[in-house]
Amino acid sequence: MDAVVNATSGLIPSSDSDDTKDTSNSVVTFLASLTINIARPEPVSRGLFSWIPAVLRVPDTDIIQQSGLDTYMFLRSIRTMFIMFGVISIASAASILPVNVLGTMKLTGLNSLSMGNVDPRSNWLWVHIGFFAAIVWWSLWNIVGELRIYTHLRMWWLTHPSTVSKAGASTVLVSNVPKSLANDESRLRDLFSMFPGGIRQVFVNRMCKKLAKTVHTRDKLVTQLEKELTKYAIKCKKLSSKSQDTNSSYRPPSRPTARKGWDMFAKVDLFEHLAAEIATCNRFIAKSAKNMDTMERQSSALVMFNQQVGAHMAAQTVLDYRPFSMGQVTAGVNPDDIIWPNLEISPWSRRIRGYVTFAITVGLTLLWTIIAAALSSLVQVKSLADFEAFKWLRGNSVVLGIFSGVVPSLVLALLMSILPDILRLLLYIEGTTTRSQIKLRMLHRLFFFQTWNVYLVTIFSSSIFQIAIKSVSEPGKIVELIQTQVPQSATNILTYVLLLAFIGAAKEIVQGVPLALRYLVPKLFAKTPRMMLKAEQPQDFKWEAAIPTHSLIFLMGFSYSFIAPIVNWFVMVYFGLFYLIYRYQFLYVYNDSTWATGGLSFPKSIKQMLVSIYISEVYLLLMMVAKLHAGVNAIMRIVVAAGLIAVTVGAHLYINEVYMPAINHLPVKRAADVERTPALAREFPDVLDRSGDIEKMLPESQRCAYATFSSLVPAFVIKLVLRLTQSAKSNAVDNGWDDAEETRGFACDDQLFGQRQTRLSMADWQPLATSSNAYLARQFASPELRARAVSNLWVPLGDVLFEDLRRDIEHHGQGTILFITQGTDITKAFKVHADTDFELDHAESSNRADLYKRMYKETE
Repeated sequence: MDAVVNATSGLIPSSDSDDTKDTSNSVVTFLASLTINIARPEPVSRGLFSWIPAVLRVPDTDIIQQSGLDTYMFLRSIRTMFIMFGVISIASAASILPVNVLGTMKLTGLNSLSMGNVDPRSNWLWVHIGFFAAIVWWSLWNIVGELRIYTHLRMWWLTHPSTVSKAGASTVLVSNVPKSLANDESRLRDLFSMFPGGIRQVFVNRMCKKLAKTVHTRDKLVTQLEKELTKYAIKCKKLSSKSQDTNSSYRPPSRPTARKGWDMFAKVDLFEHLAAEIATCNRFIAKSAKNMDTMERQSSALVMFNQQVGAHMAAQTVLDYRPFSMGQVTAGVNPDDIIWPNLEISPWSRRIRGYVTFAITVGLTLLWTIIAAALSSLVQVKSLADFEAFKWLRGNSVVLGIFSGVVPSLVLALLMSILPDILRLLLYIEGTTTRSQIKLRMLHRLFFFQTWNVYLVTIFSSSIFQIAIKSVSEPGKIVELIQTQVPQSATNILTYVLLLAFIGAAKEIVQGVPLALRYLVPKLFAKTPRMMLKAEQPQDFKWEAAIPTHSLIFLMGFSYSFIAPIVNWFVMVYFGLFYLIYRYQFLYVYNDSTWATGGLSFPKSIKQMLVSIYISEVYLLLMMVAKLHAGVNAIMRIVVAAGLIAVTVGAHLYINEVYMPAINHLPVKRAADVERTPALAREFPDVLDRSGDIEKMLPESQRCAYATFSSLVPAFVIKLVLRLTQSAKSNAVDNGWDDAEETRGFACDDQLFGQRQTRLSMADWQPLATSSNAYLARQFASPELRARAVSNLWVPLGDVLFEDLRRDIEHHGQGTILFITQGTDITKAFKVHADTDFELDHAESSNRADLYKRMYKETE
C-alpha cells in the first residue's frame, strides 16, 4: 500500500476540500463525462404540429432560467426581427406595393411589383421615401427599446445569486503580468487590494510542458486500455456462452500481447504493460503536484475578489503605465473557457499575429470574392452566348443547366461551410485568450464576410454583369440600367431567402447529419462505454455561424423593403419559422452550456442590424441619385435620403453613449442597490427605468409583460391592456374560474440560470462561500495541474469471470487504477452497452473517495 500512498500523496485532499467533485483522468476526460441529469420540459403530445403550441406556451422567464440569458436574447432577437418584418410587410402591402403595380414602366413578372416599375419622374416615389423613413424610425425605436430591456436583464443576470455564487463571477484573468509582480505574489495582492472589498486569492499561472505531455500520454493509455479490455470482455463472453451451450468447461482466451521497446521478439502482456505505463504516468503527476511551487511562474494570473464589483472595476482600470503591461483584463472568467497556451504569448507577438491574421482574412475575402463572382456569373452564362467566342453554348441546354444551376450552388455551399473553421483557427492563432472571445469576435468577421461575398458580390454581380454587357453597346444608358437592373436583383434575394427559410429550417429541425451521426458513431467508432456516453451528449449550438446568417437575411430584407416589397413577406416567414424551431431546439435538443456570456452576442446582433439600416439608406440614396434627371423633386428626395442617414448616425451615437458602456461590466449603482437590498437581485427587473426601490416595484407579471412588449408598443398601451386583462380575470374569478394555472408562468424563483445546461464548470461544483482556498487554487490552475494521479477504467468487467483480470490490472497499476463496472454490460448479441443515464462522474468520485479512506486507514 506504500505504492498507493506515494502515487497519490501529492493530491490527497484536505478535510475541507471537496474531492467528491472531481475526476480520475485528465480534465479532457472529466469534461466529456461531467453531466447532470436535469429533465427537459414535458414531452409534446403526438401530432405533426403539436410541438408549436407546446413551445409557445413556455414563458420567457422559464426559458431564461432553463436555458440561460444567451439563449433567451438570441430567441428575442429572432422574434424582434419577425415582428419588425411582419409590420413592414403589412405596411408595404398597403402603401408602396399598389404604387409599384400601377407603375408605367410596363415591367413583367415579379419585376412589376418592384420600384423599377415606377417612372423616375413620378411624384409617387415620395410614397417610397415616406414608407422607408417610417420603418427606419420604427426600427431604431425598436432597437433602442431592446437594448434598454437587455441592459436591465443583464444587470439582473450579473447580480443574481446563481451567478454571484460562482467563483468565476468575482475573478479576473490578467495577461502580460510583469515578472517582478508574477514572482512576488504579495506585491500583486497589494496592487489589486486597492479595489473595493479586497481580494480573496491570487493564482499566478504555472505551466509545465512535460507534465502536460505526461497527462496527454496517460489519457491515451487509459483510452487504449479501455478499448482492449472491452474487446477482450466481449471475446470472453462469447466463449463463455459457447461453453454453456456445449456443456464444456470455460477457459479464458489468451490475453493480447505487445512488443516491449524495440525488441521485436520480446512480448509482454498488453494489459499489464498498459497498466504499468499508466502507473508510471500517475506517479509523475503526483510528484509534480507536490513540487508545484518549483514550477516557473508565467506572465498571467487569475485574481479572485471578495466582491463582484471589485472584479468589474479592475477590468475597466488602467493597471500599469508601462506599454502593454497588464493591458488585457477579462472579468467573469470560467477556467474551462480559457485557452491556456495563448496566455503566454507576448503582447508584441499578439499584435503582429493580429495584423497577419487580419491580412489573411482580407485575402480570403478577396479570394472568395473572385470565386463567388465567377460562380455568380455562371448563372448569367446565357448572356455569354451572345458573344462570338461562346456561340457553342447556344442551344446546349445540358451544359447551360449544369453551369447555371448545380455547380455554383454546390461550390459556394462548400466554401461557406468551411469558412467558420478557418476564421476560428485564425483567431486562435492570433492569441485570443478565451473561447467565448473567439466566438464573439467571429460574429462580426463572419457577418462582414457574408455581407461582402454573399450579398454584395453573389447577389448583385449578376446585375453588374448585365449592366456591363448592355453598356458596351450603349454607354450612355448606364444610369438608366442601374435603376432598372438593381431592382431586378430582388429575384436572387427571394431565391436565397426561400432556400434558407424552407431548406434551412427543415435542416435545422430534422437535424439529418447529427441524427445520422447519433446512430453511426456509436456503432462504428464508439468502442468503449465512455465513448458511447460521449457520443450521446447533446450537441452544441453553432452561435458564431447562426447569428451572422440571420443578420444577413435581415440586411437582405431591409435593403429591399422599399425596392421590392414582396421580399418583406418571405423574410417575415423566414424569421417566423426559425423562431418556432429554435424555441423547440433549445428546449429539447441543444446543449448550449459552452456559451454563457450573459447575452453579450445580443449587442453585436444589434450593431449588425444598424449596419443593415445604413446599407439600406445608402441604397435609397443611390437610387435617388440615379433618378436625378427627374428635376427638383429628385433633389429633394436626395436631401431626405441623406437626412435619414444623419438620423441613424445620431441614434447610433446615442446607443454607444447610453447603453454600450453599461453592458460589458457591472455598474457601481447596481452593485450598491443590491448590497443595500439583497432581495432586489432575485426580483425580475423593472425595465421602465424606475427608481429601483423594491417596495415600489410593479407586480412581477406586469414587469414580465413590460419586458416582453415595451420595445414594440408604448408603455401606456401595455398598461391599458393589463388593466383590461386584470378586470376580465377578476370577473372570471367572481364567476368561479380559477386563473392560478394561467399566471403561474410568470414566476421567477431563485433557481440557477440555464439550469438545463448539462455541463458545469469544475470551479462551479460547489458554492464560492463554502469553497476552500485549496479547492479554488486547484480548480483555477491549468488543466495539467488539475489532473488527478488516479485513473478510472469504465469497462463491462462486472461479471465474476473477470475478477482475476481486474485484480491483476489493479496490482500492476500500483493502486492508481480503479474500476467502474456499473452502468455498462455486454448484451446477448455480444455488443457493449452503456447506460446513457449513468452518472459516471459521481461513480469516479466515489471510487476515489473510497481509495483515500483505505489509504488513511492503512497509514494510521
